[in-house]
Amino acid sequence: MKIALGADHAGYELKELLITTLQEWGYEVIDLGTHDATTSVDYPDFGSAVGHSVVSGEADLGVAICGSGIGISIAANKVPGVRAALVHDATSARLAREHNHANVVCMGARLIGLAVAKDALAAWLGAEPGEGQHLTRIEKLSQLDQRA
Repeated sequence: MKIALGADHAGYELKELLITTLQEWGYEVIDLGTHDATTSVDYPDFGSAVGHSVVSGEADLGVAICGSGIGISIAANKVPGVRAALVHDATSARLAREHNHANVVCMGARLIGLAVAKDALAAWLGAEPGEGQHLTRIEKLSQLDQRA
């Protein structure tokens, strides 16, 4: 499975640590940048890059990181077909995948520690998208993409 990761300068260090973690877990990683923590860059560039990587099929899933996780999740969600969820722990990550079929998970590097981020990532990757009522809601989300 291929996972695309992108982060702004505030999320760079967490992105690098999660890349190593994902590789240790046997995932193929697509690093969409940024490539240092000192050059100020704009989170919309990286959130949209992750989103486009997922919807194009280049990556199966995506991870996007900025300081709070808020801006980059908004940016990723501007890409039709992306269901990006800002998560804060393993429970929110699991529910994002099970209930919302999140194909991009977003984190705030200034708000989440490495251990919690790893637990959240593992929970999200291990969760299965739910069926039944969840599919009806996912279809409604897809319809919103088409109206944009």
